[in-house]
Amino acid sequence: MTLDIEAIRKSYKRYAAGYDLLFGGVFHAGRTTLVQRMDLQPGDQVLEVGVGTGLSLPLYPADVEITGIDLSPEMLERAQRRCQRLGMQSRVRLELMDAENMSFDEATFDKVAAMYVATVSPQPARLIEEMSRVCRPGGDLFILNHFSSSNPVLGGIERMLAPLSRRLGWRPDFSLEEFLWETRLDLVERIPVNLFGYWMLLHARNRMDMPVPPAAPMTQAAARVE
Repeated sequence: MTLDIEAIRKSYKRYAAGYDLLFGGVFHAGRTTLVQRMDLQPGDQVLEVGVGTGLSLPLYPADVEITGIDLSPEMLERAQRRCQRLGMQSRVRLELMDAENMSFDEATFDKVAAMYVATVSPQPARLIEEMSRVCRPGGDLFILNHFSSSNPVLGGIERMLAPLSRRLGWRPDFSLEEFLWETRLDLVERIPVNLFGYWMLLHARNRMDMPVPPAAPMTQAAARVE
C-alpha cells in the first residue's frame, strides 16, 4: 500500500510526544554508527533529512554546520527545543520541508544523511534523487533504515502488516534489493546495526551522472502482498 504526505504527517503528529521514549534508545546505536562513519571534517556542511525530534543532533562534532529538515511541525518543534537546551542554535538550522522536493540549491552539502526515513517516503527513489542533487559531486550519502527480513517468520509478519502502512506511517515490507535497483546507489559499504542487525546502514558516494531508472520488477514477496 502506498503512502502519501498527509498520512505521514498524521502519523508523526501522533508519534511526536512519545517518539523519544519509544525510539530513542532502541535506535541510538544506528545513529551513533552513522555519524561516526561520516568522518566529518571541520567546516563540513551536513544535511539530515527527517531530523525528527533531533535525537541525533548531539552526536555531531561541534565544528560542523547542520541543517535538519522534517515534514512534521510537531517533531521539528521538539527538535528546536532540544537545540535550545543544548545551546546548538548557532550551528543548527531546522526547516519544515518535504524531502522529495527540497528548496536547496544543487551541491549545497558535503554529506547528506537520512535516518529511518526511506520507509516513510512516498517515493524512496525520488528521495534519493533529491539527496543526491543537494549533495556535492563526490560527497557522501548515508541511509539508515529497516529493510525486509530474509527470516521467514519476520518476513511473514512484515507482509501481514503491509496493508497497514498508511495507518503506521511507514512500510513494514521494504525490499533492500528493489531499493538499490531503483536508486542505483554507488555503495561504499553496508553495515547491519541496532538490535540483531535488523537495520542496515548504507554509505554511498554521490554520483550526479547516475539517473534514477524505472521501477524494478516485482519480487515474489511483493507480488504476494499485492
